[in-house]
Amino acid sequence: MAAKRFLHGADYNPEQWIKYKREVWKQDMERAKQAGVNELSVGIFSWSFLEPEDGVYDFSWLDEVMDMLHENGIRAILATPSGARPPWMAKKYPSVLRMDHERKPNVFGGRHNACYSSPDFRRKVTEINTQLAKRYANHPALYMWHVSNEYNYECHCPRCQEAFRDWLRARYHTIDNLNDSWWNTFWSHRFSDFSQVESPTTPSMLGEWESPNHNLAWRRFCSDHLAAFFELECEPLHKYTPNIPVTANLMHTFPGLDYFDLGRRMDVVSWDNYPRWKGDEEDVAISAATSFKHDLMRGTGGQKPFLMMESCPGAVNWGDHNTLPPPGTVLYQGMQALAHGSDSVQYFQFRAGRGGSEQFHGAVLSPDGSDQTRAFREVSETGRMLEKLDEIAGSKTDNKVALVYDWHVRWALDYAWLGHRFDQKYEETVQAHHTALTAAGYGVDVIDQLSDLTPYKAVVAPMLFLLRDGFAQRLTNFAKAGGVVMLTYLSGYVDEEDLRYMDTPPLEALTGVRVDECDAFTHGHENSFLWRDVQWPIKEVAQLSTPITAQVLADYQQQFYKGMPTLTRNAVEKGYCYTLQARTHIDCLTAVYQDLLQSHGIEPLVGGLPAGVIATARYGADGQRYLFLLNSQREPVSAALPAGLTNLLTGETTQGDTVLNAFSVTVFRG
Repeated sequence: MAAKRFLHGADYNPEQWIKYKREVWKQDMERAKQAGVNELSVGIFSWSFLEPEDGVYDFSWLDEVMDMLHENGIRAILATPSGARPPWMAKKYPSVLRMDHERKPNVFGGRHNACYSSPDFRRKVTEINTQLAKRYANHPALYMWHVSNEYNYECHCPRCQEAFRDWLRARYHTIDNLNDSWWNTFWSHRFSDFSQVESPTTPSMLGEWESPNHNLAWRRFCSDHLAAFFELECEPLHKYTPNIPVTANLMHTFPGLDYFDLGRRMDVVSWDNYPRWKGDEEDVAISAATSFKHDLMRGTGGQKPFLMMESCPGAVNWGDHNTLPPPGTVLYQGMQALAHGSDSVQYFQFRAGRGGSEQFHGAVLSPDGSDQTRAFREVSETGRMLEKLDEIAGSKTDNKVALVYDWHVRWALDYAWLGHRFDQKYEETVQAHHTALTAAGYGVDVIDQLSDLTPYKAVVAPMLFLLRDGFAQRLTNFAKAGGVVMLTYLSGYVDEEDLRYMDTPPLEALTGVRVDECDAFTHGHENSFLWRDVQWPIKEVAQLSTPITAQVLADYQQQFYKGMPTLTRNAVEKGYCYTLQARTHIDCLTAVYQDLLQSHGIEPLVGGLPAGVIATARYGADGQRYLFLLNSQREPVSAALPAGLTNLLTGETTQGDTVLNAFSVTVFRG
């Protein structure tokens, strides 16, 4: 979503301070302006204050808050309150409570445990969202809708069981189609009617937990059911405020929901970013992981600018060990988000509560409202920095390398009975390839199998275990048209229903190799391959393949499969497909990508970057490029940059070697 300035704000819970509002709310506005805060998210967990009794509403306090924000020049991102229900609702309408996988009903408590099939919950959500949308439709402070909070879903109650069966009927039409798709003749699990199907009881052994096909279907249903509930929540918002954008805050690689599907239903994607910075050499890896998550979240929104809805301006309080981030971390964390396409830097929360489970969570303000804390000083510094960079807001990425991360692949691997069962490391593997690509100097778009491939010159798809319908052909067409495809071990093993192929696997013509076997290493099991005169170690996974039309670029050096291919290249009309048959280290991946991509004329944003430094770029509507250099090391480094780039903060122009400050993000125009 285009913006004239970056949002700088936080989750704000003024109702927690309503007894002290005369002093506290006034001070909050003063502190917000001191810190350069121009946005506050309100109403996220406010249901009991908005509707203290069934059908009895009180918006007087929120009216006052919205007016106060507008008077102080602060935008409001107004939430729907479905993330946590009031106690009266659970007592009056017990259908709103979820049931776990062992069919035990929950009792009231916590948050995020509502049943989305409950007719009472659906009705109450629609009612309060309608009240909010009608009341604030024309309020000048209203900037965006924040739907619920950190959605999740899994309920096994009778209503959800029936919803699951309805979903199965719509997908498979007949019970025979379902049985065939799940291979239910195995163990005599063949159903004779949809009414016999129940949700899996994974992770317990109470009922069905071993069928990968059944588990995959349940994961897909849960994701679709949540997406439909999101649409239900949005209906009154779209009806009464058609020009106000809608978001929902996501949780990076949260396994339970297909965020690409959910993101395609939003006007703008937002997410909650909580890296656990250490203040030492570990921060290089932590920064790399966070970069991957930013790019993934941007990808779920179709590569448009996203929002970093939450981040911590201090130490979190929910870990076993809650390490303090060292000085400068708040600024780095915010600038890193901008570098990957965020149009905001937002925090949880604005003023810490006096009690509750998050009373000691990092916040912009402590309960006493002091402006003398380190957190407040660093947030204020970030606010000043953002004002200097406002010309970048609304600009987009234009990367030529795409990396596939697909939730359906992850689900299939989570339940796959092969290799490292229950520890396939799909997320870690895709992230490793992302880290390698960025270390090689490339900007990366993260996509799924439904995304458009035409903007790219190269598509990297590690561990593409499950092929969604049509993707193999789309990848092949991409290569035929001159694109470069990079695949790895454990790719193309099963179809969309998680069934193995009876005929020639659809990736075989693209890769030019026949997959024979796959080895899962144990401790002490070693192998390696030679690439550019370096002996690179192999870890954990080695796939054994036979070349058909592919050229062997490297082969195994040990074990009984010594001499079999480790890296192959297959010419596909105008393009190529490379297949890496084994898991290796990030340094090796970086070297491989540097060689292969540049050999096809795909140039990095900046080449020859020092270790721990990556480059990203955003582009304005006029084509103006903004180049970000992120140094995640806790010491200064020198990088060889093109001459003529203008540092947006100092006005200096690069002449070649440029010093990047320790743990910093430097922004250049040009």
